[in-house]
Amino acid sequence: MREIFGSEPATQASAFYLRYQVFVLEQGISPELEFDALDTPDRRYIVLFDGNIPVATARFQTIHNTILNPDRLCVARSFRQQGLGKKLLSKLEKLGLAEGYETSLLSAEVSAQIFYEKSGYHVVSDIFKEDGIPCVKMQKALTADE
Repeated sequence: MREIFGSEPATQASAFYLRYQVFVLEQGISPELEFDALDTPDRRYIVLFDGNIPVATARFQTIHNTILNPDRLCVARSFRQQGLGKKLLSKLEKLGLAEGYETSLLSAEVSAQIFYEKSGYHVVSDIFKEDGIPCVKMQKALTADE
């Protein structure tokens, strides 16, 4: 499994391809909601590849100078249940920690809450709708011993 982190057009295209497959086609989110103003040319993404096929991705963004905000994490349907989501999240957290971020705060679909809890996150909000999907805010302190 190969991983790429950055804002190069090919990396962004791979991330967008996966997001379109998972969020738009599978979950029925409109492309106008899925691809938003945060998808700028300088936005960084992490993408895992099986050969040349993108199989997992997440958007690297921040809320302010101490808070990492992992976003748009998804894994291709045929690659789920292989630990790729956990690997991707852990890598994002390590990248954030290396850049000085102390906390990770994300919006999680309620259906993915257990996944994030297993990765050390805890719920810090009531349930709310994001793009029509029930979500919660979840938070985790970033530490070097992860």
